[in-house]
Amino acid sequence: MQGQCIAVVSGKGGTGKTSFTAGVGAALAQSGKQVLCVDCDIALRNLDLALGLTDRALMDFTDVAQKRCFLDSAAVEHPDIPGLFLLTAPTRSRGRPVTEEQMVSMLDSAKERFDYCFLDAPAGLGSGFQLAVCGADRAIVVTTADSSSLRDAQHTVMELHHFPTGRLHLTVNRVRRKMLRNMHATIDDAIDRVGLPLIGVIPEDDALPLHLNKGVPLLLNSSGSAATAYRNIAKRLQGERVPLLRIR
Repeated sequence: MQGQCIAVVSGKGGTGKTSFTAGVGAALAQSGKQVLCVDCDIALRNLDLALGLTDRALMDFTDVAQKRCFLDSAAVEHPDIPGLFLLTAPTRSRGRPVTEEQMVSMLDSAKERFDYCFLDAPAGLGSGFQLAVCGADRAIVVTTADSSSLRDAQHTVMELHHFPTGRLHLTVNRVRRKMLRNMHATIDDAIDRVGLPLIGVIPEDDALPLHLNKGVPLLLNSSGSAATAYRNIAKRLQGERVPLLRIR
């Protein structure tokens, strides 16, 4: 059975796309899946930090897409999470940019090798965003509950109209109950404003920046609220019915 590519997108920076990609990717790998996480943010990459794989990757996704090397040579497996691989972005633009046709061809090959391929898109709706979504089978829009993030998420959804029903979902990230109460907002409000079905709610978790600074993936040694949310989303992506996490 062929794998699937999932674009992780947002209208603005700071919503937690990269943490989402690393967390859900790790959860799927821990459940026995083969998972490839692709950092599509040329020059501003940080997925390697979230996965604890800094400086391990020698080749990047542009090398694979433009056939300077094979995918198996460029994708780096995590030493402590079998089945979790990183394909990083270059630290700077060089030569001709990757075309959408090249990206689609690379992802077709990835789907033959991996069960899931997550594409961590750069913030905004520019060429990097288009490259991340052009070959994806589905997309997850990551937003926070604040008004500006929700407005940007709405704009992002308008750019994803080509995805069929059931292939486009929303994740509300960095949620605190007190914040929602002070804003007179609820998760239902976020769903209504963005107009997408919800696949997960991720609480604010102080363990996340601590693990990031140490270069250790959150799911390696955390049973906290964010780690639980990532595991629940991984289960939903595999078709399981899991109740939404209650925000405390």
